[in-house]
Amino acid sequence: MTEVFDFRGQLREGCRILGIALEGEAVEGLFVYFTELGRWSRKINLIAKGAGEAEILENHFLDSLTLLPLLAGAEHCHLLDVGTGAGFPGLVCKAAWPRLRVTLVEPRLKRVSFLRHLIRTLGLDGVEVLAGRVEDKELLPSSAIFTHITSRAVTDSSAFLGMVSRFCGGKTTVICMKGPRWREEVAGLETISPATSFQHTGTMERELPFSGAKRALLTFSRQP
Repeated sequence: MTEVFDFRGQLREGCRILGIALEGEAVEGLFVYFTELGRWSRKINLIAKGAGEAEILENHFLDSLTLLPLLAGAEHCHLLDVGTGAGFPGLVCKAAWPRLRVTLVEPRLKRVSFLRHLIRTLGLDGVEVLAGRVEDKELLPSSAIFTHITSRAVTDSSAFLGMVSRFCGGKTTVICMKGPRWREEVAGLETISPATSFQHTGTMERELPFSGAKRALLTFSRQP
């Protein structure tokens, strides 16, 4: 008999190791998310094909939740998630912490359909899905200001900072989710425009709880 994957138990254990507290309702909501992700992934490309259940839990759900400690302390937190894909990290954080306000930007319409379905299924409010690219000023005007901006799709932090700079007020924190070679990138940012208008304000290094994979959350703010 094939052993059934214990998503709830592994999620709780992973969060315990990471020091992240989840309410029971959040665990159930994330289980529904995981189930719907698996069901929709059989029809459309949401995550890498062939990924196992334990890998999906750690690399998508737990990795996304490492963002929560940087969001939870903010008053009236409003997160912009650029190129969210299947909702990582923004919608996962919303499902775990319903008080969070989230704007998700995603250009691929099939993924937008999945996100809207999931929001309805989970009964979430305070979350908006925009079908398009963050560069589209009609879709997302420069007057939109967010407390936090992030993306898991960032390969070049300098380019990303330039892309989102028009949304950054004096209190906006940009969070770049990076792997173990983050130090090389930060060193290079000092000489690359337009990143010079931003200040690197902190780094939170973590290890994913089961694989030990290294992650870093780099925070930036606009220089006065």
